[in-house]
Amino acid sequence: MADVDLNKITPMMRQYIDIKNQNKDTIILFRLGDFYEVFFEDAITVSRELELTLTGRSAGLEERVPMCGVPHHAVNIYIEKLVDRGYRVGICEQLEDPATAKGLVERGLTQIISKGTMTIGESLQENDFNYIGSITDAGNAYAISYMDITTGIIYVTLINHDDSNLVTEIVSLNLKEVIATSDIDKAIISILKNQFKIVISISDDADEETYPYVYEDIKDDRMIHSLKHLLSYITKTQMRTLSHLQKAIIKENKKVLKMDIHTKRNLELTETLRLKQRNYSLIWVLDKTKTAMGARQLKSYVENPLIDIDEINKRYDVVETLMKEFILREDLKNLLYEVYDLERLSGRVAFGNANARDLLQLKSSLKVLPDISVILKAIKYQDIETLENLYHLLDDSIYENPPIGLKEGYLIKEGYNTELDELKSLRKGGKDFVAKFETEERNRTGIKTLKVGYNKVFGYYIEVSKGATSQVKEEYGYERKQTLSNCERYISPILKEKEALILNAEERIIELEYELFTDIRDEVKKYIPKLQQVSKTISEIDVLQSFATIAEENNYIRPTLTDKREIYLKANRHAVVEKVLDSEYVCNDIIMDSSTNIELITGPNMAGKSTYMRQLAITVIMAQIGCFVPAREAILPIFDAIYTRIGASDDLVGGESTFMVEMKEADYAISNATSNSLILFDELGRGTATFDGMALAQSIIEYIHDHIKCKTLFSTHYHELTDLEDTLDGLKNIHVSAKEEDGEITFLHKIEEGSVDKSYGIHVAKLAGLPKRLINRAESILKVYEAKEKKRDIKIQESLPLDDLVMKEPSKVEERLKEIDPMNTTPMEALSLITELKSLLPKQ
Repeated sequence: MADVDLNKITPMMRQYIDIKNQNKDTIILFRLGDFYEVFFEDAITVSRELELTLTGRSAGLEERVPMCGVPHHAVNIYIEKLVDRGYRVGICEQLEDPATAKGLVERGLTQIISKGTMTIGESLQENDFNYIGSITDAGNAYAISYMDITTGIIYVTLINHDDSNLVTEIVSLNLKEVIATSDIDKAIISILKNQFKIVISISDDADEETYPYVYEDIKDDRMIHSLKHLLSYITKTQMRTLSHLQKAIIKENKKVLKMDIHTKRNLELTETLRLKQRNYSLIWVLDKTKTAMGARQLKSYVENPLIDIDEINKRYDVVETLMKEFILREDLKNLLYEVYDLERLSGRVAFGNANARDLLQLKSSLKVLPDISVILKAIKYQDIETLENLYHLLDDSIYENPPIGLKEGYLIKEGYNTELDELKSLRKGGKDFVAKFETEERNRTGIKTLKVGYNKVFGYYIEVSKGATSQVKEEYGYERKQTLSNCERYISPILKEKEALILNAEERIIELEYELFTDIRDEVKKYIPKLQQVSKTISEIDVLQSFATIAEENNYIRPTLTDKREIYLKANRHAVVEKVLDSEYVCNDIIMDSSTNIELITGPNMAGKSTYMRQLAITVIMAQIGCFVPAREAILPIFDAIYTRIGASDDLVGGESTFMVEMKEADYAISNATSNSLILFDELGRGTATFDGMALAQSIIEYIHDHIKCKTLFSTHYHELTDLEDTLDGLKNIHVSAKEEDGEITFLHKIEEGSVDKSYGIHVAKLAGLPKRLINRAESILKVYEAKEKKRDIKIQESLPLDDLVMKEPSKVEERLKEIDPMNTTPMEALSLITELKSLLPKQ
């Protein structure tokens, strides 16, 4: 397109090129009549991506311009496919009626759609957010602001000025699109774009003043700049009033339990590690919500557990009330099921693209609000505004079965508008006249096959079959208009007179109904803040009724939260694993008093060490989101963070070995953990040589024990580490039991105190089905290694703990050496000193 001679092309194509040149990174869908057309390189791209036929169009050049198109009524399907593949799509509409336009129809961009600004389509999951975010470099920190444009909710936060941290945070937030300033490191942009398939746009605009209320309560200039940067992009691409945008919420990590992306993935909170699916994740177990808003709120709860003990107990109180008032709970669930997605409906109203069916969904939702309000009052929960005036407006105005389009009529009920009722009466009278005219003409002419029809070309006409045309007399005043193979069509002066009346009424009805509908939609806009508040309350109570439902179904109990540093879980279960297992789940106690900070876990592979560790973390998360927990008794402290190193993790920044990633995660945990944190380390140190790994594992355990003093579960196959129980007061050995009988192993999945000195690795290999010959050879090799191990007597010596090596008392030899001045010592004095020093050495 760059080498097109603008002097030769048609005015319409010049119009297209001008718009395209201003939006080079955007596919332009150009409205021409009933189609959206795409030209030049965009046409080639779109035809390939959407499997459309590539054709050509004459544009004044010697060769036809590449072109493909899609019908306007089905355009959303094609837009969604293009956006899903990472393209930005610009909608170029006809800005004036072609029928009344003089010369070239004015056209212009009305919206640019990308992954983060999608408001419709199947890719917009109702139980998940669709975040678009901004990242700006504030020098000493990165500022991240992000919003879900469909609901208007906006967050802003600051994070440490660390590239790896930035990537981790963006991936953790699950941003679908990121707007970055040009000074953001290109390596970060490349990782986000290529490794995580996040759509990236570069923009430095941050002069948005249209929505100052969004950031009026925020004092930090770095956050305000980030929000302005995001709002500038949204305003520029959406080109419409976004009255549903809410005040920005500062996301403060100190107010929630901290978990990085690795922890969320390792614990499978919202999706499974292998298949990346919602089924068999924690949220799959917890989700018994009845509304889309509730499902999204639940995800927010799971990813941001509370650390405020009072707020958590408030949620427990509501869950407990709903469990006791089970009849009210069932009524509430049935009513919530009738509530549509008020948040996203509000967004569609604000966008101006809500149709009559959207308003009917809103009306259906409003209808049940009074009954929901009664229940909320009965359980002493925050009440909602029932918005009865809005309900009556919609009930009085919108037809029960309207069309999808807004310019087809049949939107507004009779009795709502006097002028409209008169027009409909006129139209009905005209149509009644046509039916009566047909009967009268049959009787008058005696032509039994005569009928009155209508099409857009001739309007109303009289149709007579071929066999009866000889009966048409001149005195009837019919004028032949069209000859078909089986009939003749005529027009009549009387019919034409009525036709003008009917068609004018029809045209005016459609025009007036559209005007009335937009007025109603504008009136609904005024209620958006109230609808959002109602939505917030409903989403919260929906999550809490879900917690009550699963607590009852799965026999969960209310935890007791304590300010003491002790964990007391009797008969604890893994909330997800117990739902998946065919057999009965083996419960385990997890008891760590205030003097026990570390549990060192040994036991066979596949016996359940990782499950035991995960179930503690998941139980903690459930407790701190306000949910009851799977146990017989539960006393828990409030944790401020959970750090995990379980299994293989992704290298988010790229180019590092598994062991390096493992060490970095360990460093991140011990650098950031406080005494109120929870650390889970699963077989740390296994990624390197045995002695290196063992030495690192011991030093990390000692560091946590002596310096951090937080609750830690540390599983290992280094059985030598179990001797640490003798030297570290806060460490306790536990093991997962297994029964060996006749060379066969049975995993009991039961945690017991003490340690084991076998890993049963060859038994696990046998269970996995490795060849018997291979297993026998492995057993022979193992006996050789075990014999050598006994000779070496490799054991962590109590006399050589790490601190003794570093901080032991200086010897007499060292003390005497400090006193000697070599520069002022004669040769004879030196010989005498050597003899003296030798005598000071300890006796062998």
